[in-house]
Amino acid sequence: MTLPDSSRWLGLYRLEQLGQAAWFAFQATLALPAALLRPRALVVQLYQVLVGGLPLALTAGVAIGVVVWLHLRDALRTVAGMEAVHQYLPQGLALAVVLELAPLTAGLLVAGRSGASLGAELGSMRLTEQVDALEVLGLSPLRELVAPRLLACMLALPILTLFISYLALISGYAAEAVTSAELYQRYVNEWVRVLRLRDVIPATLKTMVFGYLIGLVGCWKGLTAQGGTEGVGNAATGSVVVSIFFVLVADVVLVKLIQLIG
Repeated sequence: MTLPDSSRWLGLYRLEQLGQAAWFAFQATLALPAALLRPRALVVQLYQVLVGGLPLALTAGVAIGVVVWLHLRDALRTVAGMEAVHQYLPQGLALAVVLELAPLTAGLLVAGRSGASLGAELGSMRLTEQVDALEVLGLSPLRELVAPRLLACMLALPILTLFISYLALISGYAAEAVTSAELYQRYVNEWVRVLRLRDVIPATLKTMVFGYLIGLVGCWKGLTAQGGTEGVGNAATGSVVVSIFFVLVADVVLVKLIQLIG
């Protein structure tokens, strides 16, 4: 069956866009080391991602800890009684938070905030011809604009993940201590018993992949923005949507990969 001309051209256009995005990702990856030669720009971008994400990370960490504590405590008390709560509650809380909830939450928070920021910022620079000015001066936008932002996202996400994990564990303990006067040292001992470095390190470092995808999508959407102020808005929105999609897909793939390697 022959496709209509419009459908054929649409398919070719999308294929061209996919090829351009893949080539951009390849070039941006090669340009990453250049960010280390511009430490001031890297620190500025790292500061924006970290400090901008801290309020949301603080709220998310406390909320995750308390909510997981509520669900686990009620389920354990119903199934196994209060004796099991003191042992299995901190273990379940630690495993759920550190291995999955904190990394995924950090990825989604940065995708929502920094993804939009990157799309809007670089989109504005593209539409005001600042990117063209760099090219006229013989400077590479990939080295000057993309590399510091991409590396900053990759470095910031593991830090935010550890911050969320710590807050979630502490808030879960605080909730338990208020209701049952649980000893902190006993709680910590149960965390240490189930958390192994060979599990914690891959779960934390996988967020660097999230950061890479978020930075890549945000920069790509921003640098390809068109259509005035509406284009900037579309770039910001598209950055968030596509970044979240990639983070969720990457999380599934990486969890399975970590399980196979481990």
